Amino acid sequence: MLRSKRMSLPDRLKGVMRNPSLPIFVLLASLLAPCCFADKKPPPKPAGTLATVIRETILFVSADNTSERLATIAPGREMVIVERNGQWLRVFANTDNEESHSQDAPIFGQEAAPPPISGWTTEKGVIAADTPNGDAVLFGVAVNAEDLASEAHAPKRAAQDARLLYRRLSELFPQSKYAGEAAWRSADIRWQLEKEDAFSRPSAHEKENYLRQQLDDDEMKKIEKRFAGTKWADLAAYDMLDNKICGDWQGSEKCPEKESELYLKYADEHPDSPRAPEALYKAAWRQAAAADMYSADNEDKKSDEARARAKELAARLQTKYPQTDYVSRAAALVYKLEQGIPIYGVDRD
Repeated sequence: MLRSKRMSLPDRLKGVMRNPSLPIFVLLASLLAPCCFADKKPPPKPAGTLATVIRETILFVSADNTSERLATIAPGREMVIVERNGQWLRVFANTDNEESHSQDAPIFGQEAAPPPISGWTTEKGVIAADTPNGDAVLFGVAVNAEDLASEAHAPKRAAQDARLLYRRLSELFPQSKYAGEAAWRSADIRWQLEKEDAFSRPSAHEKENYLRQQLDDDEMKKIEKRFAGTKWADLAAYDMLDNKICGDWQGSEKCPEKESELYLKYADEHPDSPRAPEALYKAAWRQAAAADMYSADNEDKKSDEARARAKELAARLQTKYPQTDYVSRAAALVYKLEQGIPIYGVDRD
């Protein structure tokens, strides 16, 4: 039997990757088409301009708003412009409104996600990689969506829209002054949404952190690498501490001691981080809490040592970050320690 002359997937991957100018989802589409439709010739490789939309956008069958409607594209979804006809654009667009696939990889080429759809739309509301001042526009729309998400009766999709708009900004305008902040805000919104879910589960009450659902830190690690030495990398590192802290302490001094070390290590390694004062305060507070726990277990020596350590960290905070609100909080913590007012387990007072 003669073997098919069709190239294997690895061979085709090598071939298309020689053309780095094509968007990754176009490359993947060109790879997947031959294997999924063996009897058909691979479609020509479309090349175009990466883009997104800042409002709900309708795709039509043709460049005519009276033609059949194909789909509605939500803000921040991926798009590539392949043809222009006056004010009309023919695009390939991502119709996955949740974009919940792993690690927010591009939807194009993902087997488990809805395939991209081709259609026509007007240029109104479309921000492309070559749009003048497009990065500022995307950032402004994303900030508005994020603010809206914090309101009491926010639209269900507001946070998701903000996250994806920030993400598209960092991808379409990697050299923008907003790129670092947009990348972190996108990752942080996703982190906080996952954290809310993970910490609402019964497993969140387990003492050991590995017994609960771990948050996906892939995006945060990429920010640390891409924006190394910036406050965005510092903020990403701080978020990732959530995966290392205990759940319910369950009366174990090991938890506040461990967490105090984690926060102190962060403050030492990221002294210029916006979160450094907060980290130092949390390290001091946990030492104070441990002092109360040791005292309850009649371990007076360990209690005194933890109390002294808490005062030392509070003093360091007051000296190193005198302009922050955490200075007054540290002062309140020290006052309670000196007055013998419990920090942890206030019912013992």
